[in-house]
Amino acid sequence: MAIEMLYFAWVREVIGTGHERVDPPAEVETVGALIDWLAASSDTHAAAFENRERLRAAVDQAFVPLDAAIAGAREIAIFPPVTGG
Repeated sequence: MAIEMLYFAWVREVIGTGHERVDPPAEVETVGALIDWLAASSDTHAAAFENRERLRAAVDQAFVPLDAAIAGAREIAIFPPVTGG
């Protein structure tokens, strides 16, 4: 299952790219598990994902918690918390 990953703001800066295509193994079933799998893949991913309290996610452009399932997802975005005024 290939997934287009999108990274925004400082997450993009730390990882060094705004997007990548990944093919996680079948046992990776949630956004959090995907983050763990990516963090194990490189030092830059590990650095970007070391503090989950600073991360938010969207699956196919819908905000989701990190325990959300990724089955059937085409696009997952990882970004810092958003504030507005």
